[in-house]
Amino acid sequence: MNVQVSPGCEDDLVALTEIYNHYVRETAITFDVAPLTPSERRPWLLSHAKDGPHRLMVARIPGSTGRVVGYATSSPFRPKAAYATSVETSIYLAPDAGGRGIGSLLYGRLFELLVAEDVHRAYAGIALPNDASVRIHERFGFRQVGLYEEVGRKFGEYHDVAWFEKRLG
Repeated sequence: MNVQVSPGCEDDLVALTEIYNHYVRETAITFDVAPLTPSERRPWLLSHAKDGPHRLMVARIPGSTGRVVGYATSSPFRPKAAYATSVETSIYLAPDAGGRGIGSLLYGRLFELLVAEDVHRAYAGIALPNDASVRIHERFGFRQVGLYEEVGRKFGEYHDVAWFEKRLG
């Protein structure tokens, strides 16, 4: 699949929301339990700049449609100032886009850009089970550093969240 990766923009909001809502409705990968509207998701989109440590990278199929097939983010890890050099990363792909290397393209570009920023560590929380997410994070040098057992309940079941860390700086 021919894919281009570039910073996200407001024109992507509806497509990004649709991708995210698939995981809200169908999986325990995110602990949101109700789908979001694009207007509810807009502050999230605007919190990611085209430069700096908090970015939104979007994968698109080039051409007339420019269909969005996935995205990766680096977001603030925690709100307190001492955490400023840490980010939390995530990837979401359109349901039909998995297993094609798109996640690797997204993370590759995101981490390439973060090298130039004052970022010391990247973290990822992975709701379990999610073998694909564990694999891509390990491929990009993350290692598991913790496990929150039965920390979230969705679809009537409790889920663990594994925490992964990657050294950047």
